Amino acid sequence: MPETKKASNRFSPKKLSNLKVVVLCIAAATTFWILNALNKDDYNTIVDFPVEIIYDQNEFVAVASLPKTLEIEIAGNGWDLLRKYFNFNNDSYQVELNNPASTNYILTADLKRSLGDFLSPTQLVSVLKDSLKFNIDKITTVKLKPVLDSMSFSMAKNFRIIDQISFSPESITLRGPSSMLDSLTGSFRIFLDESRINKSIDKEISLAEPEAWGELVQIEEEEINVKFEVIEFLEGNKRLKIKKINFPKSVSLANEDVTIMISYLVDQRKSSELKELEFEAVLDYYKRNKEDSTLTVQVKPKPAYLEKVVAVPAILKLKYE
Repeated sequence: MPETKKASNRFSPKKLSNLKVVVLCIAAATTFWILNALNKDDYNTIVDFPVEIIYDQNEFVAVASLPKTLEIEIAGNGWDLLRKYFNFNNDSYQVELNNPASTNYILTADLKRSLGDFLSPTQLVSVLKDSLKFNIDKITTVKLKPVLDSMSFSMAKNFRIIDQISFSPESITLRGPSSMLDSLTGSFRIFLDESRINKSIDKEISLAEPEAWGELVQIEEEEINVKFEVIEFLEGNKRLKIKKINFPKSVSLANEDVTIMISYLVDQRKSSELKELEFEAVLDYYKRNKEDSTLTVQVKPKPAYLEKVVAVPAILKLKYE
């Protein structure tokens, strides 16, 4: 059988040359059409034109993102429209606000004349939104009293803070939007970040704005000094002398041989004074519990420099003859 020749899928050099000529002709014709079309003056298009809100940033602050574009319809030469559509070398249209805190919008109708002049030679056909909205607050300052956050530190066992906690400076100055600062309660929490404190504190603490405020609020002071003294309360116990008051002859204690002890914490500065005191377990019959015939032990004296005074036993049973 005669061999069948395989058909070639490749273009011959002559066909390929002719194809290149056709493509170049089409490209040239397209380019000519586009250039000719762009030179015409009867086009309309809608663009997001860049705008810039201008205001005194020493007196006011934006509390939300400001609008960066304004949607408008424009007419004019194709080249001009193309440049404005793609923002080629377009300067932003500036909107100047004298008192931005007094309102949160400006009517775009009030901008048409100056915006039309700015867009020349392109013609402004319309502004698609009736207003340009913004949220700008007046900057104000407030002074807050520093307060130590009780959750930011802990004391060692039986140690106490004495006198007042002092701060230097005595107030903290915040600067920011009035809408945020007006809502503050008048105090600013200071975080000590200390645990098991057993000695006096004199510490410099760096101040930082809470994350919730972002960059809108600034603290004028960089640091604050926190200072306070601590003392230790010493553990102790004593045996009490029993003193009966208003007991009838027919009433006695169910256990006349009872021993009453007290445990306590004493301010270490007053420990010497404690040695001179004689404590009594006062049992006043008139203060008995008539329902169960018991008496609660009253410890006397009970000076202010004692804490956690506990009598054992705290309640005694009465016996009637």
